[in-house]
Amino acid sequence: MQRPVAMIAGLGAAVPSTVITNADLEARLDTSDQWIVDRTGIRERRVLQPGEALSDLFVTASRDALAKAGLDFSAIQAVICGTCTPDRRLPSTACDVQAKLGGGPAAAFDVVAACPGWLYSLTVAEGLIATGTYDRILVLGGDRVSSIVDQQDRGTAVLFGDGGGAAVVTRSTGGRGILGTSLGADGSLAELLYIPAGGSTEPPSDKVLAEGGLYVKMAGREVFKVAVRRMAQACQEVLDRAGVTADQVKLLVPHQANLRIITATAAEAGVPMDKVVVNVDRYGNTSAGSIPLALAEAERDGRLTAGDLVLLVSFGAGFTWGAVLLRW
Repeated sequence: MQRPVAMIAGLGAAVPSTVITNADLEARLDTSDQWIVDRTGIRERRVLQPGEALSDLFVTASRDALAKAGLDFSAIQAVICGTCTPDRRLPSTACDVQAKLGGGPAAAFDVVAACPGWLYSLTVAEGLIATGTYDRILVLGGDRVSSIVDQQDRGTAVLFGDGGGAAVVTRSTGGRGILGTSLGADGSLAELLYIPAGGSTEPPSDKVLAEGGLYVKMAGREVFKVAVRRMAQACQEVLDRAGVTADQVKLLVPHQANLRIITATAAEAGVPMDKVVVNVDRYGNTSAGSIPLALAEAERDGRLTAGDLVLLVSFGAGFTWGAVLLRW
């Protein structure tokens, strides 16, 4: 088992105050609480309102993470933000968060990897620490998915919520930290989960808006099959790299896409459900916010003890996937 070079020294998370229940969706969509729960396990989700920003959630989460790490923001040397729903096209959300936390000169940039965005960002931070470039990095992950979902489409509107998390990543001490990572992507599967327009090839226009080209399109059944297979493979790969077996894992924190995917992934990975963190029922799919939210909740609930092996795994649009093994 390799010796970790980077660890999470402080963790924070934040969600909006506005709750959207299945009953709220029943009132405006051709759906029902039973239909949603049976297919997804979701009962409610949180949604940002006009005047609220994703960067605001990151600021709240960051302050919590910094306090737990015993650091001021002035000590942070880089801000890395995993998101696919930035507050604006330019500058990066990392720069906006930096400004709200007190300004420069820390490096700041976004990583666009959809739902595994926080795991991708965590891995980038580990690499920067391993090379000696930085010692203290703020890693953010989260999305305002409500902004890219057609709220009249029951196939996607019921699935997603908004939320974000933050981790202060520092040099490892006491054997704590990242023991291994496995990241992957298959761009040929992009149209299983994508937004057709809105980029530089087909920028926003009246036509794009009328055709719903700025909203997420998803082939649900196909996504399920690929997601479970790729996440299970990523779990096995990262365990093999670290020389660890599934039975040694204390806690599995999977992407909270829906309960069926979580259950199937845990079974494929060989981890019993009593070792799996599940909060999709209360937050829905928050994309890159999913894992830091669930991990922070596990910490708050006392499910993590120093020395525990924690396995994180996610998948998302791209098609991207990733797994990270931590010693807590």
